[in-house]
Amino acid sequence: MTENDNKLREQLSQTAYEVTQNAASEAPFSGEYDQFDQPGIYVDVVSGEPLFSSLDKYDAGCGWPSFTKPIEKKAVKRHLDTSHGMFRTEVHSTDATSHLGHVFTDGPQAAGGLRYCINSAALKFIPANQLKQAGYEQYQPLFES
Repeated sequence: MTENDNKLREQLSQTAYEVTQNAASEAPFSGEYDQFDQPGIYVDVVSGEPLFSSLDKYDAGCGWPSFTKPIEKKAVKRHLDTSHGMFRTEVHSTDATSHLGHVFTDGPQAAGGLRYCINSAALKFIPANQLKQAGYEQYQPLFES
């Protein structure tokens, strides 16, 4: 085990570690952000890099938080996932390469048709009213009317 791996094991819950580092998945309907509806952004639990906005979150009924797009195009990278006998597109955070979940083409057509199906354990939520204090002030204008 590397020193970085040991630090991550101390920093993260066991579930967050397994999801982000070993491409595990939470059980459907078990994650804290599945039925969560507050304004703010979702960042990588490992690195803090901004990933998704609550403005792009919707209830897909699949049991995981779902988003129509990342907060910025460069926030996530896609990889082919052939595990479980399927062809799926896996998504990772760009900087930390944390496994986040998968992207599917069955999302709302009016919003581009994508569904980013993301594990709650890979995310940390930053409320809109705390963005500046948390160092994410560049995203504050998203939530101002």
